[in-house]
Amino acid sequence: MNLFLNNPELLAVAYGLASAAVWGAGDFSGGLATKKGNVYVVVTLSQLVGLVCLLTLALLLEGALPPARDLLFGALAGLAGVIGVLALYTGLAQGRMGVVAPMTAVLTAAIPVVVGITAEGVPSLWVLAGFALALTAVWLLSGGGNTDGIRRDELGLALLAGLGFAFFFIFIDQISVGVIFWPLTAARMASVLLLLLFILSRRLWGSFQPAPLPHSLLPIIALSGILDSGGNYFFALATQSGRLDIAAVLASLYPASTVLLARLVLKETLGPRQWLGVAVALVALVLITV
Repeated sequence: MNLFLNNPELLAVAYGLASAAVWGAGDFSGGLATKKGNVYVVVTLSQLVGLVCLLTLALLLEGALPPARDLLFGALAGLAGVIGVLALYTGLAQGRMGVVAPMTAVLTAAIPVVVGITAEGVPSLWVLAGFALALTAVWLLSGGGNTDGIRRDELGLALLAGLGFAFFFIFIDQISVGVIFWPLTAARMASVLLLLLFILSRRLWGSFQPAPLPHSLLPIIALSGILDSGGNYFFALATQSGRLDIAAVLASLYPASTVLLARLVLKETLGPRQWLGVAVALVALVLITV
């Protein structure tokens, strides 16, 4: 324990990995729910559960509201994140998952790396090599290489999703040290509001008439919302403990948690690329923590 307390960068690595593990588990839970329920209903309900959890923790643990600046960056993070979610799910529905998912994941990690290097300087060569391997691992874990070429619509949606998630990382990094739950609550309020407006607009145009949601899905949806909020919490801790680029790259390894849970729970077979992605991610982790 003293090793982590005396080394903030190592603590940031631990928090970054925790965010990846929890986010991946949340995506796995959300994925299970969307197999039988409308994706936008599932996402909105999970976000509402997360909002309740974060608001409760903010009231109990942080009390008074933080400066408006922190709430603003939290809200901006929420808007960026939900735009990323909507673009990603649209891309997955309209395009090829094997193209859209890995491109989104790599952009999500790569953009904060550029911002982190610009703001905090260039890390060691070992860390840079770890970044390169981690980005490769993200691509492999997300199913990269399953299809050839990319269409313009797939590229546009992947870029929008990657930018949305990347700016979520960047805005969360702007939150003041020691303040977490209120900004994350603001983020969740903004994302829920935008989701509700999106659903309402689709209903008005008559393009949104989802089937009734099975009640058996509600616990899974709630779990997804709790895990997603937990991932946000660990990522905020990671950015407050160390560099943005390290936190973002490690957090972007969340597909590893998703595919491993799919292997353990659903008995899905992992492809050679995904196993290679797991191995590359482990090597990247060693280099980043050198």
